[in-house]
Amino acid sequence: MRYSELADLYRRLEKTTLKTLKTKFVAEFLKKTPDELLEIIPYLILGKVFPDWDERELGVGEKLLIKAVSIATGVQDKEIEDSVRDTGDLGESVALAIKKKKQKSFFSQPLTIKRVYDTFVKIAEASGEGSQDRKMKYLANLFMDAQPEEGKYMARTVLGTMRTGVAEGILRDAMGEAFRVKPELVERAYMLTSDFGYVAKVAKLQGDEGLSKVEIQVGKPIRPMLAQNAASVEDALKEMGGKAAFEIKYDGARVQVHKNGDRVVIYSRRLENVTKSIPEVVKAIKEALKPEKAIVEGELVAIEDGGRPRPFQYVLRRFRRKYNIDEMIEKIPLELNLFDVMFVDGESLIETEFVDRRKKLEEIVKESERIKLAVQLVTDDAGEAEKFYKRALELGHEGVMAKRLDSIYEPGNRGKKWLKVKPTMEDLDLVIIGAEWGEGRRAHVLGSFLVAAFDQHSGEFVPVGKVGSGFTDEDLVEFTEMLKPLIVREEGKYVEIEPKVVIEVTYQEIQKSPKYRSGFALRFPRYVALREDKSPEEADTLERIVELYELQERFKAKR
Repeated sequence: MRYSELADLYRRLEKTTLKTLKTKFVAEFLKKTPDELLEIIPYLILGKVFPDWDERELGVGEKLLIKAVSIATGVQDKEIEDSVRDTGDLGESVALAIKKKKQKSFFSQPLTIKRVYDTFVKIAEASGEGSQDRKMKYLANLFMDAQPEEGKYMARTVLGTMRTGVAEGILRDAMGEAFRVKPELVERAYMLTSDFGYVAKVAKLQGDEGLSKVEIQVGKPIRPMLAQNAASVEDALKEMGGKAAFEIKYDGARVQVHKNGDRVVIYSRRLENVTKSIPEVVKAIKEALKPEKAIVEGELVAIEDGGRPRPFQYVLRRFRRKYNIDEMIEKIPLELNLFDVMFVDGESLIETEFVDRRKKLEEIVKESERIKLAVQLVTDDAGEAEKFYKRALELGHEGVMAKRLDSIYEPGNRGKKWLKVKPTMEDLDLVIIGAEWGEGRRAHVLGSFLVAAFDQHSGEFVPVGKVGSGFTDEDLVEFTEMLKPLIVREEGKYVEIEPKVVIEVTYQEIQKSPKYRSGFALRFPRYVALREDKSPEEADTLERIVELYELQERFKAKR
């Protein structure tokens, strides 16, 4: 299958904003995809090479890519860099450079999807001395044989800036349409495996029956079950039917641990492989988890000398660290508090009631200094639950989780089987969809950011406020560099941003407002932190904002 066919799909996707049309285009492409390419095509359509949980990454920056294009076309590096300043898109500038190509290859061959993908794999697996030169050579060979539009989209894939507006929901619906299977079964299989390539192959070759039989696989992360908010411990207890398991809500980073013999892999909440950055936790898990194979879930917390928790950003600093890890182990010690188990030695436990999953967790974990079980209280007494909640706050934690004793584990679902109780209105995790250039000394950086929640009905991110406070000068420089490649459109000082970056935002209150399409606006929003651990799909929804607004009004009525 020619790569030009995939490039044509990208072009058509880019030209429409209609979700139905994007779904139709992707479905048509999936229908004609050969079986042997089914496992890689879904990720290429998303503008990726590998699933997020795959350890491999291309490790190619703009400078290396420009150098490779220069070698392939004979166009000078500086000319390409100048072009990027004009176009605002390295992909477009690569296409222009290929059009100007000064040398022709006698052995030029049309690019196939397999050749492009296999070359990307070689680039990702290149390591050690001379690896950057090898990566550049692999890329140059591709660009030598590329047509302008092919070069444009290859460059965007390499840099992770595809901009076609295809998200997981469109891909799921397109698979349903292409292979005549139920979208809900595609969703189920994806929630259990987080692998669209695998799911596509099962959908085409085995249909609904095959999808319904997809099971958990150790080594492929399960989409995490999510919680809603409760106004108080008493409200949570009522919602749970009068009796519940209360657990400390730790201020850390949620992780999923997969153990297969001596191999331990740890995934972040965003399902990225963070194993290499926390070797001491891996070692402790090997000693603490008794089964040969298991999937467990917990909260990784950074601990101070006195044992109190540090803010979750400290854990993210550990995740990001690739060098001098031993030094960071000393500076930021970690503790893993396990709260759930989904798989043990060939048996899936997601259909097992929570009370029994907890018993199983207690059976299979040998606690240690680094690996502990989440502190839990099972009660039907609101007064006792309130004391537990206040004690959690005194210890420096965020609050408590309340869990239905009979709840099964529902991957990816945000229902009322799990509720969280915190002392204040919860900060929101929102997606940046626009920004404005600053003024005066900040004219060269983006100074305020339009933030949005996901509207599950329209399938779009809808704005809920503009955040301009809480940022340091260094933050603004970092955000400008991060967001520049994601700029979709410019109009005066305003830029439209592809929804990729999630930030945590605090605010005084939520107000109803006709100013934004969401119908709501945050009063005095303020930036708190970059949420690198969350994907846009995990950001707060409009439905969540409505819930928080109603909770807020109930709080006011009680005062």
